[in-house]
Amino acid sequence: MSAPASARVVALCGGVGGAKLALGLYRVLGPDALTVIVNTGDDFEHLGLHVSPDLDTVLYTLAGRADRERGWGRADESWNFMSALAELGGEDWFRLGDRDLALHVLRTRWLRQGKPLSGFMAEAARRLGVRALILPMSDDPVRTMIDTAGGVLPFQRYFVECRCEPAVRGIFFEGATMARAAGEAIAALHSPQTEAIVICPSNPYLSIDPILALSDLHTALQAAPAPIVAVSPIIGGQAVKGPTAKIMAELGIEASSAAIAAHYDGLMDGLLIDENDSTDAPTIDLAVEVAPTLMLDLADREALARRVLGFARRLATSKPTQRRAIA
Repeated sequence: MSAPASARVVALCGGVGGAKLALGLYRVLGPDALTVIVNTGDDFEHLGLHVSPDLDTVLYTLAGRADRERGWGRADESWNFMSALAELGGEDWFRLGDRDLALHVLRTRWLRQGKPLSGFMAEAARRLGVRALILPMSDDPVRTMIDTAGGVLPFQRYFVECRCEPAVRGIFFEGATMARAAGEAIAALHSPQTEAIVICPSNPYLSIDPILALSDLHTALQAAPAPIVAVSPIIGGQAVKGPTAKIMAELGIEASSAAIAAHYDGLMDGLLIDENDSTDAPTIDLAVEVAPTLMLDLADREALARRVLGFARRLATSKPTQRRAIA
């Protein structure tokens, strides 16, 4: 499926896993047909710099600059800054590469001038040759907070410094009730040129829920005319990367595609699940597509993108599922 010249696809995305599918969509659709709404709940200030990990992962991935081995940061990175920082006793638990620092320095200066994060991302994408529209979910600050057995931790402290080891008791999004979605994100969801909305296989609890926590964006999704398709991040009861399955277990939720369907209940029109989880299909009360979802290389990413887009096109020609408010 290649999009008509005026058609667009909107993807909701977190970091590494979501960025893989975003790249597949970008290549299959063509560079001007994709809008990516990216989680900013992971954003934080480190060493006086504003860091946007998920936005940067999507930017570097679409620009062909991402480090494929680590899955985050820039390729061909060096670490002289971190070495000097550690030598002087600085906080080195969150690693900032020498090349990567340029983005953080410029973004911090941009924001301190009172200009919006969305504007910076548009400029950075233009400079790196990315023609997709990469949007922060909001220009207002929203911060993912993890309630653990040892107390409440900001996301990066939990995820990077503590390596996801503390047991999770709950997750909340500080600032979400006051934040408004980026205007271009709402416009993209409402646009008659948008032919599909894709929820990428990012962590539902840490990467997608912060986006859904914005009431105006959530409302826009429910009213969106285009079919909404989610891709399950679970393969055979496990997450490919990250703490999704661990968090589900700690919250008392079965790690299954059926549980992912229940989590997004009322919001989507179809769920694409991995072929290893095909037995879940009869238990899911909406349209289901079964396909290989493990993305090991570029060919896998493009193949999955084609399956997602084909699924969305078939849903668009059938009676859509009645979307209900998530409890």
